[in-house]
Amino acid sequence: MTDFIDPTDHAVWKSLWDLQAALDADIARIYADAHIDGLKPTWVKELIKLHAYGPMTITELAATVGRTHSALSQKVSAMRAAGWVRTTAGPDARTKRVALTDRAERVVGRLAAEWRATEAAVAEIEAEIPYPMTRVVRDIEEVLRRRSFRDRIAAKLAGDPAWGPAEDPS
Repeated sequence: MTDFIDPTDHAVWKSLWDLQAALDADIARIYADAHIDGLKPTWVKELIKLHAYGPMTITELAATVGRTHSALSQKVSAMRAAGWVRTTAGPDARTKRVALTDRAERVVGRLAAEWRATEAAVAEIEAEIPYPMTRVVRDIEEVLRRRSFRDRIAAKLAGDPAWGPAEDPS
């Protein structure tokens, strides 16, 4: 047994992460009830974008949804494995074009309806609480404009002897 204390046992935003997971689980149940099997709620935005704008390269799709190429590449691989998208060679050997499968095309209208219903439900919830989440996000963004999250973390690490000087991990 070591003296190491697991810092992950305490997380300030655990309740936020748990809330997001619960909301995603509720959306997943909506899909299951509608017999839309094997669809993750986190894929829907990309599927709707592909339907709205047509096939795109991973880079184009990443820009459209505000994610990195790396993150989207992994997501596209998972969506392809699940049968929601297909990829073909892009304009050069380094790129892939992503398109909806017939399966996705058959349900994308329903996914758009769910998206609209979800947004309406979120607006309803925000109207019922005294300090809406959209306001919280704007307030956090304003605080981070004054001093970035990276800078805040780096300052905390500078005072932590466990962080120490950079070493070659190999």
